[in-house]
Amino acid sequence: MDKTFRLPAQDILEHARRCLPDMSAFLRDLIRLPSTSCHEEAVVRRIIAEMEKLGYTAEIDGMGNALGRMGSGSRLLAYDAHIDTVGPGDLSNWSFDPYIGFEDDQCIGGLGASDQSGGMAAMLYGGKIMADLKLLPENVSVLMAGTVQEEDCDGLGWQYLIRDFLAARGLRPEAAVSTEPTDGGIYRGHRGRMEIRVEIKGRSCHGSAPERGDNAIFAMGHVLPELERLADRLGDDSFLGKGSLTVSEIFFSSPSRCAVADGCAVSIDRRLTAGEDVDLALDQIRELPSLKALGDRATVSLYRYDKPSWTGLSYPADCFFPAWSIPADHPLCQSSLNCWKELFPAETPRLDKWTFSTNATAIAGMFGIPVIGFGPGREHQAHSPDEKTWKQDLVRCAAFYAALPAMWA
Repeated sequence: MDKTFRLPAQDILEHARRCLPDMSAFLRDLIRLPSTSCHEEAVVRRIIAEMEKLGYTAEIDGMGNALGRMGSGSRLLAYDAHIDTVGPGDLSNWSFDPYIGFEDDQCIGGLGASDQSGGMAAMLYGGKIMADLKLLPENVSVLMAGTVQEEDCDGLGWQYLIRDFLAARGLRPEAAVSTEPTDGGIYRGHRGRMEIRVEIKGRSCHGSAPERGDNAIFAMGHVLPELERLADRLGDDSFLGKGSLTVSEIFFSSPSRCAVADGCAVSIDRRLTAGEDVDLALDQIRELPSLKALGDRATVSLYRYDKPSWTGLSYPADCFFPAWSIPADHPLCQSSLNCWKELFPAETPRLDKWTFSTNATAIAGMFGIPVIGFGPGREHQAHSPDEKTWKQDLVRCAAFYAALPAMWA
């Protein structure tokens, strides 16, 4: 970057403030449209309409992602917001209707407000600011991707985009911005994760004489404390933090309540830190003494995701989501920090990481495309009742998204 280059920072921020009423109205519309994974059609079509209104070249790909392009330069910078949500859970935990939501002078509430419809609204209006203020360099184009099925399978939409949709058009992003909530920080990585199944086969018999069978639930009972102890021994990383493990589900099979259980299985949520991969994580469990003693009665495997998207396309993928990070001195990090200093000179930026996993597990973790994270909202709001985001975050993020391509280029 030319050291004499200066962003028109005040113009960008003022334009972002003027866009806030339209941004807020758009976000309220997104909240009103239920969009759990595999059921995002209505919200996709609403996003496409907003893209067209704002001047994007808009289309829906085969998986059902909403895509908007701006500019014609050869260097492609991608912005990502997943547009599916989890369900609202127990409605009695909400103080307002999660789909009607609420709005006051500071906040917008509703399901997906932070995770992450707020990012979708801010990034589209960031593109409008780019266009209105002619901030997009001639050699850069931007892709705004509203991606589906992230809550079910992180990064699946981007696996399809990069391998199929974009590759067929000779396109590949040079860098990407995740608009997941970052609590006001600039994020440069997160741990990965795996979904693992441990299954034990037993032998049923009448419950009045349990010694005649092999109780799979009792066998699993010996495994669970070993899993808990394994969690204490997992790897650690000075930036990403420690790997973790928890049992998230348990299943059984039995002929009746008067019989010995002939099957038991658990699901494991395994969070991966730097240097941990599929083989390591599976082998750590397979080597547990209680499982080794069971021989071929026990299996440890990786779940596979194959649910069709709202378009009907099934894009099967293993439930393995790699850890990733980029160095603090990476050009994308430095461009983001320079952008921050131009827009918010009185504040000190915070370089950090997400606790949870995002679509960047595919973009950066699988495909090696550098990602930076900056998004409206707070991590702790995700998957929580009374979810909300902050209007000031929407303004700041829209300004940042508008300014970044010029700084990056």
